[in-house]
Amino acid sequence: MTEDMNTGLIRISDDVVSTIAGLAALETPGIAAMSGGISEGLAKRLSGRNVQKGVSVEVGQLEAAIDLRIIVQYGIPIQEVCRVLQGNVREAVENMTGLNVVEVNVKVEGVIFKDEEQEELQLQNRVK
Repeated sequence: MTEDMNTGLIRISDDVVSTIAGLAALETPGIAAMSGGISEGLAKRLSGRNVQKGVSVEVGQLEAAIDLRIIVQYGIPIQEVCRVLQGNVREAVENMTGLNVVEVNVKVEGVIFKDEEQEELQLQNRVK
């Protein structure tokens, strides 16, 4: 986004929009993690430290389109979680940047069980 005002230009980078979208996604109930893509495998699930993984954005001067790759928690209706996710990400990006979010596309790349999630967290906390 670039805005020309009397005082100068305002530019919002793609990385900023990616970070906002990633944080909003991770705060959504039912989302276990962001996925770095199939090439990285499900073994490389990410914590909030690198929230741009699993997020792709296209940012124009007034609009943004967002693609998310996620892993959901087992037992939660995927369709419902994705609808809430789309709304949360759209609201966060629009409120913080002023951009109009034209689409939020969600690709569910995995399902994780509670036991697997706990093991992953323990590994992340053990190895730093």
